[in-house]
Amino acid sequence: MSYCSYIRSLSPGEQPLHKEYHDTQYGFTIESDDELFGRLILEINQAGLSWTTILNKQENFRKAYHQFNIKKIACYQDKDIARLMNDAGIIRNRLKIHAAINNANQILALQKSHGSFKNWLDAEHPKSKEAWVKLFKLHFRFTGGEIVNEFLMSCGYLPGAHDPDCSVHKKIIKVRPPWMRKAEK
Repeated sequence: MSYCSYIRSLSPGEQPLHKEYHDTQYGFTIESDDELFGRLILEINQAGLSWTTILNKQENFRKAYHQFNIKKIACYQDKDIARLMNDAGIIRNRLKIHAAINNANQILALQKSHGSFKNWLDAEHPKSKEAWVKLFKLHFRFTGGEIVNEFLMSCGYLPGAHDPDCSVHKKIIKVRPPWMRKAEK
């Protein structure tokens, strides 16, 4: 199997964790709104940290944030914020926690107007990175250019998740919905 230059640049100790994410998640489309939101939470929490840190904590995030259930997170109160701030298994950053709650409420509004978060993303595709960043900043908190770029690449909405000679890149192209492939040409 050929790997992207990023994977090859990692230390041998980091490679297994990143290879699993690379081979099974990175760049693949995500159908579930909760999983899309979970990926956004992870990308927001990565800001200022390494992706290795996030991958090592991703199951802790899933548990701490109720399996990324948008409806539950949108209803978080002070006791939930306190619980998250005391959870050593995740990134304990008050701004990032508040962003998750705010963003959950924004996604609920998008679900109401578009049927789902995924439908909203699909309806906006394709866009340039700059246009996506503007759109995300209108709707969400803690979504700067790099966070939006990585979120959208990791979910297949922006190109560049894999090197063109990477075997996973070829696999993703084959499984991508036809309308998405057509929009990228």
